[in-house]
Amino acid sequence: MLSKYFTVRVINQPWSDKRLAPINFITQFFAMLFSIFGAKLILVNFGGYWAFWATIFGKTFGKKVFIVTHGTDCAAIPEINYGSLRIGLLKRICSFSYKRANAIFPVSESLIETELLFDPAITSKKQGLLFHFPGIKTPIEVIYNGLDDKQWTLPDKPDRITNSFLAVMSPSQFELKGGDLILEIAREYPNCSFYFAGIQAADIKLETPTNVHFLGFLSPEDLLAWYQKTEFYFQLSSFEGFGCALCEAMLCGAIPIGSSSNHIPQIVGKSGFIIPQKSLESAVPVMDKVLNSVNKDLLSINSRLHIQANYSIALREEKLIAALERFTGKSYTN
Repeated sequence: MLSKYFTVRVINQPWSDKRLAPINFITQFFAMLFSIFGAKLILVNFGGYWAFWATIFGKTFGKKVFIVTHGTDCAAIPEINYGSLRIGLLKRICSFSYKRANAIFPVSESLIETELLFDPAITSKKQGLLFHFPGIKTPIEVIYNGLDDKQWTLPDKPDRITNSFLAVMSPSQFELKGGDLILEIAREYPNCSFYFAGIQAADIKLETPTNVHFLGFLSPEDLLAWYQKTEFYFQLSSFEGFGCALCEAMLCGAIPIGSSSNHIPQIVGKSGFIIPQKSLESAVPVMDKVLNSVNKDLLSINSRLHIQANYSIALREEKLIAALERFTGKSYTN
């Protein structure tokens, strides 16, 4: 997206491996040192350790610094072992970089401030930038994620598995994204089929009903096929900064069933269903309504139209470039 307007130099390092953090810090320093002089601006994707040198170099050499926040960089939820801000050093680095950036671009309003009411196990209900960094004066502008409707498409001849439900998550996200609740729902509805992408059966320690199927890691092409052949898509997250997989599924015509967390209800809109609380008691009335829907074809089409209208990649590009132009005082579209 940015390459249409800039020559982009990407510094991408394996920060997920904590053992490499010192090496990453050193190599990033030199990578930025050799790139900074010709740079127009610095854009950081996710707040974290990698934002430290970006902020230092930006201030030292007079380059504007912008940070896109996505979720974990705005949260501290120890009850479910989630959120970068649980870690003292990482929170201090985020605070340092957020307060010195020229602007922060969260991907949803909920990352500015939200209250989590879906998961009763969560006692750290207040989350977001303004809660964790109440003295922050950096301009904050929401720019939603954008999805490519040419990549995630409706099937030419819909042939969906009747009463089928799909969820996408990694093994480490199982509780965070409501996999445990989905298993409870599956036991309650033995005549329905439930599919987990991104997980193998061996990854789950809980007993699973026979109507639950684990697809493992899927290529984008295989994931597209599953989006197109399942009727419903689950996004039952206790915390979700945005919900890209939810949008992908909706573009493919899967009818969404979401939690009440963060921005999920806005993404679902009027084309799907919301479970208000993480419990089987709250889920059953919604599931009954889901399975008795008489307008599935309309909901399927509306799911795609809703994402196209509100979360397109073209709209994200337009708003991101406009924000960069406004904060830098320069034009990049001529």
